[in-house]
Amino acid sequence: EVQLVESGGGLVQPGGSLRLSCAASGFTFSMNAMSWVRQAPGKGLEWVSGINSAGDSPSYTDSVKGRFTISRDNAKNTLYLQMNSLKFDDTAVYYCNVVVDYSSLWGRGTQVTVSS
Repeated sequence: EVQLVESGGGLVQPGGSLRLSCAASGFTFSMNAMSWVRQAPGKGLEWVSGINSAGDSPSYTDSVKGRFTISRDNAKNTLYLQMNSLKFDDTAVYYCNVVVDYSSLWGRGTQVTVSS
């Protein structure tokens, strides 16, 4: 059974930092591209960042470029999202996502709240 478990969210002031983690199991993590997707209150899903299986080709939505860094540790089956210079608009539930055998799989998410 595929499992994705996000952690690391919380309440942070504008300009602060958080590091999200996604622990993966039930599939060959090292062979799959991974993504972070978020959902702000009252809004739809927004793709935030993705990374290829080798971890050497990250990509980002424009609004987080220069502030967020995605990475992965294939030995630990874990995906990360380092978030710096956080803004009010970054408030959302952040989900880890993977497509395995044509099925899009999600964790339960971790809440990030940016507030003063």
